[in-house]
Amino acid sequence: MSNETRITVLEEQVAYLTKTVEELSDVVAKQERMLELVERRLGMLMEAEALRQSDSEGTVALADQRPPHW
Repeated sequence: MSNETRITVLEEQVAYLTKTVEELSDVVAKQERMLELVERRLGMLMEAEALRQSDSEGTVALADQRPPHW
């Protein structure tokens, strides 16, 4: 295999790997946005449930109580 052919093959591999890295970066960025959204929604649900528990039971919300082994 000539040097020119080897260089061409290596350039093709670098181009493929560069494209793959860019695609993976996009996937990670999308997952980060989704995770932030899920975390916000989970926080809202936990607050709503704590409020519901305190309204219905008149006690400290279960999420704010220490476990019995503490």
